[in-house]
Amino acid sequence: MNQRAIDTDIVLIDIIDFSRLSMNEQLEIISYLSLTYKKMIQKMVKSSGIPMEKMLQGIIPTGDGFYCILHPNLKGFGPILGLSFIHFSDLIAKEYPYFRGIRVAVHTGKVHRFEDILGHENFVGDGLNECARYIEIKNLIISTVIISDRAYEVLQDFLHLHEDFHALLEKCEFRHSSLHTFQDKHNFTRNGYLIWMRKGGIIPPPKPDWSIPSKKR
Repeated sequence: MNQRAIDTDIVLIDIIDFSRLSMNEQLEIISYLSLTYKKMIQKMVKSSGIPMEKMLQGIIPTGDGFYCILHPNLKGFGPILGLSFIHFSDLIAKEYPYFRGIRVAVHTGKVHRFEDILGHENFVGDGLNECARYIEIKNLIISTVIISDRAYEVLQDFLHLHEDFHALLEKCEFRHSSLHTFQDKHNFTRNGYLIWMRKGGIIPPPKPDWSIPSKKR
């Protein structure tokens, strides 16, 4: 099989201390998260006037959370989607005292699409594994998103092409840290940035007539 890999943004959501919850609490929180995040994403695509498949290529459960695979035409939007997830999780925490929030990592990398044993569409690839390494960073502060150095570069391309989003992030007081360098569990050196917004919110993707593919790197 010689299928061309998809190069796009990957957003990883990891529920903090999920495995330490009781089975009933796990079921309760994952059911509520799934329902509320589904509604959030549906509102985002409705606001932008695009079908769901033009925003997300797929969602992969991980046990403690899930990966979102963005459509390649939205490459660069992944960090903004991650910030929207963070904002929404802060609201969810008010409903469930035992819910400690989520960790979010974003990486721009390559994945392959395949059909799994049940005939469902699924994804595999280095991009997923590399994204998972960023969620391991020990000084990941709550209410921030960790993004790889490549995801940061692609975000800059996205904001250059979509000046409205650049202005919107400034209004939301978007901030980023200096470059973080750390060793992952396989002793590979990783580089990335912490990003956050002082005024959080849910930010929909670009409307179709704004969508311009990001520059190839």
